[in-house]
Amino acid sequence: MRREILADGVELFMGDMLEVLPTLGEFDACVTDPPYGIGENHKKVASRQNAAAVVDYGEFDWDSEPASPEQISLMRKSSRVQIIFGGNFFELPPTPCWLVWDKQNTGDFADCELAWTNLPKAVRRIYWRWNGMIRKGNDVREHPTQKPEGVMEWCIDQLPSDARSIVDPFMGSGTTGVAAVRKGKRFIGIEKREDYFAIAVRRIEDALKRPDLFIPAPPPKAKQDATLGLLFDGTNPKEAR
Repeated sequence: MRREILADGVELFMGDMLEVLPTLGEFDACVTDPPYGIGENHKKVASRQNAAAVVDYGEFDWDSEPASPEQISLMRKSSRVQIIFGGNFFELPPTPCWLVWDKQNTGDFADCELAWTNLPKAVRRIYWRWNGMIRKGNDVREHPTQKPEGVMEWCIDQLPSDARSIVDPFMGSGTTGVAAVRKGKRFIGIEKREDYFAIAVRRIEDALKRPDLFIPAPPPKAKQDATLGLLFDGTNPKEAR
């Protein structure tokens, strides 16, 4: 297992979420995009995007095995509030609040992606074009299921105002972390693959250097504590909320 402390309250782990997450105590929110199966071979997807002239990444070696019921249950136990992309593929309770990302796609791509939440409010939708010549934003896509940074910032905006700490047990290339630090939140990310972990470290470090001017930035990097049982500022993780 590898641990990187990027700033006070911003900490990344490379390892299996089933082993790491139970050691970290509880969080205000879990915002994540667990694997739920990719409908097309990644090479086929890449070829279509090549045709649209928007590709800025190579082929992906990606394991699309869906998250297990044990992993989903652990995510829910780890946090007070959850936003789980692909929630329509898992056995989760009914909810009044689905978050709908309308990709404004054309052709064979899915029109929308859904995130299950336990938020006590109505369905919310965001329009954010992600494919084609006129896609929104300048994100460099470095992961096969990467979400736009603007979409993840919008998701974090849906959380209760008192949600200060966010965990993403399937961090991937770190988009949730980028959005969280831009919003001035504490963030813990977990990723088992070394290549994607390295990308996440780079992207989140870059976001910390360019914070939102209207949101207080996290404090500078603290002295790293190699003890897994301590969280953020050295407190016991079971006391950290």
